[in-house]
Amino acid sequence: MPHHHERVWIWDVPASPAAIWPYLSDTARLNEAAGTPRYAVEEIAQPDGSVIRRASASFKGIAVEWDDPPYEWVAEREFRQKRVFRRGPLEYLAPALKLEAIADGGSRITYRLSGAPRGLVGHLLFAAGMLDRIGKGLEEMVSHAGAYARGETAMPFAYTPPPASPEQQRRLATLTQQIAGAPFAHGLGERLASHIRTAQEVDLVRIRPRKLAREWQVPLRHTVELCLEATRAGMLNLSWNLLCPRCGGAKAGAASLDQLPRQAHCPSCNISYDGDFTKNVEISFSPIPSIRTITEGEFCMGGPHVSRHILVQQIVQPGEQRMVAATLQPGEYRLRALEPGGECLLQYDGGAFPTVVAETDTAPGFTIHSEPGQVIGGIAIHNRTGRDLTLVIETRDWRRDALTAHEVTTMQAFRDLLPDQVLRPGEDVGIDNVTLIFTDLEGSTALYERLGDGAAYRLVRRHFGFLATTIRDHDGALVKTIGDAVMAAFATPEQAVRAALEIRDRIGSFNAEYRAETASEGQTIDAAIVLKMGLHGGRCIAVNLNDRLDYFGSTVNLAARLQGRCRGGEVILSQPLATDPAVAPLLQGCGLRHEAAELKGFDQPVPFVRLVA
Repeated sequence: MPHHHERVWIWDVPASPAAIWPYLSDTARLNEAAGTPRYAVEEIAQPDGSVIRRASASFKGIAVEWDDPPYEWVAEREFRQKRVFRRGPLEYLAPALKLEAIADGGSRITYRLSGAPRGLVGHLLFAAGMLDRIGKGLEEMVSHAGAYARGETAMPFAYTPPPASPEQQRRLATLTQQIAGAPFAHGLGERLASHIRTAQEVDLVRIRPRKLAREWQVPLRHTVELCLEATRAGMLNLSWNLLCPRCGGAKAGAASLDQLPRQAHCPSCNISYDGDFTKNVEISFSPIPSIRTITEGEFCMGGPHVSRHILVQQIVQPGEQRMVAATLQPGEYRLRALEPGGECLLQYDGGAFPTVVAETDTAPGFTIHSEPGQVIGGIAIHNRTGRDLTLVIETRDWRRDALTAHEVTTMQAFRDLLPDQVLRPGEDVGIDNVTLIFTDLEGSTALYERLGDGAAYRLVRRHFGFLATTIRDHDGALVKTIGDAVMAAFATPEQAVRAALEIRDRIGSFNAEYRAETASEGQTIDAAIVLKMGLHGGRCIAVNLNDRLDYFGSTVNLAARLQGRCRGGEVILSQPLATDPAVAPLLQGCGLRHEAAELKGFDQPVPFVRLVA
């Protein structure tokens, strides 16, 4: 029988469990900072639908292989895992961490590490104090993480990046200088270069603009445009990823939209799934290898931080009922297992959290449902099936850091900087919801007759620039111009309405500035642009047209028809758009007139809202 060893450490840190949990639970970041090498993982599907993860690595020349089971955790409270080794000097190694709140807003951290040796080398490792060395290193990391949570250090853990070669340094410096003055870089070029030089690999393997914006405390559009500019310049590589709808992992990807597969298989969840432009097709970035090399493999594949949307994850044996200490906020949760099977949605309004129950359906299937809760502050989990299950309670925000393909393709910088990123020829993609603005000029024929073709054309071109700038400022994209008209797309209704209101409110200033400019050049141009705008949002399809992404469908047709109902200076919104919860507050104080009209191509009269001065 192997000789079991165990060590327990207790540390108090002046940071709350909620503040320090994101860093202590980020086991991949912690392992990288500790100097642990990456490991390879083979995911082996089992007949019952479960997955065995077989990991292998070399530690100081010693080959090791182990089964890498899921972690168990309760967010902001505890996590644990037990790795059973198939090869190497260890029988098993099992870390467990527990967090408790203490006085003055601090935390007590209890870290338990147990293991057993295999063979002479294993016994020598334990005799030489292997567990104590691990504990000492972790103590330093806990201290550093606490300081970071209090805002006293620049990184969660002390980390020394690999040295860059002279060629890498020169190339990065050249590229940084190249994008430094670019309008799409927003003065963030040096900051991005520093991030590439100094960040841990876990932050660089998938650079996500939404996460950068949150950490750098800058607008999302700035980090998106920065990454797109850096991609155009050759500092970053772009990747389109199909995220698994269960675990959120990027399981398939491509460097261009026209190479992105329509389906993917997640070996971790053992399911196949489709790509959805608006939900799980994500754009991310990584440094080009010639300025920072990212090693292959995993630092830790299944730690709690990888699946931050999972608040409770427990491996429960057949027939076992377990009570875990946990307090969840009211909201919507999904109950499921890591193993393929049933799931259910739960609306939790407070009080005792419902019991999570798994029951046998048709072998090897199972169902998940909830029953009335037992105690406040505890969650009962009951496995009534005949197999081990890893039961999960999760929120629905697994995409919180993902910038979807729909979002980025409705941004002007994407179309300006990466015009070659288009769909496959003949392919169309369904878009769940896009909001469109159509604009046109009132009295354009008279304008050309009064000013002459040359002067009128210059004014129209200038107004295109004004529209494009305002659309970009509201995270939209100018899809195309049609004569004197413009079609613009936005990912959300409120972005489109804010843009339309700003265009309406600033058109007078645009006219005055243009007249003053032409007067200073010795010209007297009696001209004023009068705009009509129609807005509508809904489902449509994205296609390639003239080597650019374009939109088609009844949503597009209705937005164009509403613009056609405008009189000069007016904005018309479809009724569903005007009553959208995010839009209605923007219309307060506007003169609103509710109308309906028969529009070409629509069987019934269409209700809409006219914004009048």
